[in-house]
Amino acid sequence: MADHPSISGIRKVYHKFQLNEADALPDPIRQFEKWWNDALASNPDEVNAMTIATCDKQGNPSARTVLLKAIHDDGFVFYTNYESRKGKELIANPSVALLFFWRELERQVRVEGRASKISPEESDAYFITRPVESRLGAWTSPQSQVIPGRDFLENREKEIESKFSGKEIPRPDFWGGFIVVPKRIEFWQGRPGRLHDRLLYSKEDGLWKIERLAP
Repeated sequence: MADHPSISGIRKVYHKFQLNEADALPDPIRQFEKWWNDALASNPDEVNAMTIATCDKQGNPSARTVLLKAIHDDGFVFYTNYESRKGKELIANPSVALLFFWRELERQVRVEGRASKISPEESDAYFITRPVESRLGAWTSPQSQVIPGRDFLENREKEIESKFSGKEIPRPDFWGGFIVVPKRIEFWQGRPGRLHDRLLYSKEDGLWKIERLAP
């Protein structure tokens, strides 16, 4: 295998902000919202992009990027095909991890918790706000399944579009939302010399405690 010295030399000095216990809000969801508003103001691409990691029954991990669609007092909501790989894994093993990375602010947030389906009514309410193309796409794609080629999707999309022509496009039963209820949330702020700030919120007996982690 060829050496790539240019890779090992890539580094960045983090210097924009700091994170102190005195400035941290007692509730991590409120702290997340504070950082979320900062992220919105920094005008990044896809501020709501988050990596979600799941495991199958054998403990084999899988990670991918999805989009956060709501912040509730008790957790984080996203939507997917329940029959996709991540959907099946979350139903079989609800332990999950999320990662937000906001490069412009030199910040990341790590969430560990458990996922569960939200109510059909909440999924319905979100589904009707999606663009028509996205609603048709939910019906068209057998997400994560092997398909014979691109033509399969394009032909299926035409069939679905014809089926719902002139009609309201309902939410498929196999598509909807999950909420991730956190047990641990870590806020990471880049600092010079790799001496980053890391504040961990963990829940004990229904209460959140805050501890500083070594970088």
